Amino acid sequence: MTYTKMAYYYDDLMKHAPYDQWVNFTQSIFKRYKKSVQTITDLGCGTGEITLRLAQLNYEMIGIDYSPHMLAMADQKAQAKGQRVQWMNQDLRHLEGLYKQDVMISYCDVINYIPSITDLKIVFNNVYQSLSKDGLFIFDVHDFNYANQYLMNNTFAEVTDEFTYIWFCHEGEVSGEMFHELTFFAQNEHGTYDQFSEVHEQRTYEEYIYKELLEESGFQQIDIYDDFQLECSKSNKQRERVFFVALK
Repeated sequence: MTYTKMAYYYDDLMKHAPYDQWVNFTQSIFKRYKKSVQTITDLGCGTGEITLRLAQLNYEMIGIDYSPHMLAMADQKAQAKGQRVQWMNQDLRHLEGLYKQDVMISYCDVINYIPSITDLKIVFNNVYQSLSKDGLFIFDVHDFNYANQYLMNNTFAEVTDEFTYIWFCHEGEVSGEMFHELTFFAQNEHGTYDQFSEVHEQRTYEEYIYKELLEESGFQQIDIYDDFQLECSKSNKQRERVFFVALK
């Protein structure tokens, strides 16, 4: 799924997203695994909020996204901040030109946008091949139970003077599949409102499936964490996000 018009309103939609928590979690993982990190690739970087925060901490950053519109927004921010980031417009299923990366990250549900097992295998294999020896792959997904109980078949909305959205999430035909139907009303320069809609497909799996796929790709150590916490996951715990840390 590529973001089109939504790219220009994405930051308004995500203004409450815990970007600093993702950055802090990332750095904490580096310390926990005793990693000296220079190069990081942000897979599904969107408008660059996490990428640019990490660039500000002097990591060499590559930001990859399938949407050229999102990358254009990210590049505008980088230029305004005077930060150097290499932006790449690529499909994660067809990664190329990446070699010996210390770390690859993928946050904010990006992996949920890869709904098929076959494509997940391809992405995990691509990441494995792009990492340096002992490199780390860190990503998060919606918790399977949370998605079923709190996201699917629910409606969410926000109304402001400049921007309004209505988001309906309904379950698909297979387990863990969901479709996000989003309708936006955005104020234009004439003071009237433009309306547009997008549909996004996601799917989440139970954690053992991700673990099996990572092992099949060659990752030697796979640890699982809950909701930005550094204690290893407890399977009976209520959580919104599941974080995977895979060591090559």
